[in-house]
Amino acid sequence: MSLLRTLLPAAAVAGVILALAAAPAGPEAAVPAAEAAVPATAAAPAPALPAITVSAAAPVLLRDRIIASGLVEAVEEVRVQPLVEGQRVEAVLAEIGDRVAEGEVLARLSTATLELQLSQLAASRAAAGAQIAQAEASLAQTTASAEEAERVAARAERLAAEGNVPRAQAEQATAGAVAARAAVRVAAQGIEAARAQLGVVDAQIANARLQLARTEVKAPVAGLVVARNAVVGAIASGAGPTMFTLVRDGAMELRAELAEPDRLRVLPGQGANLSSAGWPQPVAGKVRLVEPAIDPQTRLGFARITIDPAAPAVLGMFLAAEIVVAEEEQLAVPVTAVGSDSGRASVMRVREGVVERVAVTTGIREGGMIGIVAGLAAGDLVVTRAAAFVRDGDHIRPVPATAGPAAQAEEAP
Repeated sequence: MSLLRTLLPAAAVAGVILALAAAPAGPEAAVPAAEAAVPATAAAPAPALPAITVSAAAPVLLRDRIIASGLVEAVEEVRVQPLVEGQRVEAVLAEIGDRVAEGEVLARLSTATLELQLSQLAASRAAAGAQIAQAEASLAQTTASAEEAERVAARAERLAAEGNVPRAQAEQATAGAVAARAAVRVAAQGIEAARAQLGVVDAQIANARLQLARTEVKAPVAGLVVARNAVVGAIASGAGPTMFTLVRDGAMELRAELAEPDRLRVLPGQGANLSSAGWPQPVAGKVRLVEPAIDPQTRLGFARITIDPAAPAVLGMFLAAEIVVAEEEQLAVPVTAVGSDSGRASVMRVREGVVERVAVTTGIREGGMIGIVAGLAAGDLVVTRAAAFVRDGDHIRPVPATAGPAAQAEEAP
């Protein structure tokens, strides 16, 4: 056993010596064996292209809007005053907030004085009628007398011609006939005067009846009562405060303030959306007119925008208006895709994975989209955030904007 332990180390040493002796001489001979022991490495991978979000230019209906605000006013205010002076107000029949029809009675005035005046005029008319009757009787009497005088004059003239009566008597008879005819004319004129007097009385009666009818203060137009100053017991006067103020047909409008540049773009007939803090949703309106002046102090213009009668608008309410000044279908891209190059708008267009800067002419901007009037064609891809990540000539891997958050998350700064 001890002999075996002695022989094993000696054999190991001898094996090493024999291996060294059999190996080729020189250090170069050991290299192939080392290379054979190491496996061949794979080829180096190509660099990964950055994933960049792109958007396609597509036709979109865009609206150019102007934001304005102002207070609600009446389209037309109608002030109601009494047409009869000096009469006491006996009853008030309309209140603020009432909607009244044209011709509806709003208040009644006292009629006692006018009724007494009408009775007096009725008596005057009867007297004028009696005067006409007397004048007609006088005319009949003078007419008969004139006819008799003319017959006497004719007979006297005939007898004078025959020499049976003196010429003086014939001339006297002729003069009497002339006077009788004059009396007839006077009587006829008396009748005309009496009839004229009757006409005057009739006109006075008609005026008194008109005044009596005007004791009922009526609405000249249909509308909404927005103010009332009539008080029972007060003396009605056209020089006093307005008895009632109406808004014709209840029509309201917004008097919107406009900045000077915006004032030049707003035209009658343009649509608008009106909103208020107390309204559940906007109300449609339309620009009725644009005032032809600008306030020299504030440099603001004004547009009057009609309000739907069904809208809960009241005088003095504050409203915001979104006026649509233009509406057109244009090629549109996200606003973030448009940058600036030497003062001109530009986008980064992507073709076959290569980015190129293209100058464009922008159009209407609405929300997050902006119209492109010139420079792009429908379907062109543009970098959604043009100035952030890429430069002209870069190679990228386009990721459509609709690819979802996972794809867009790969976009590297």
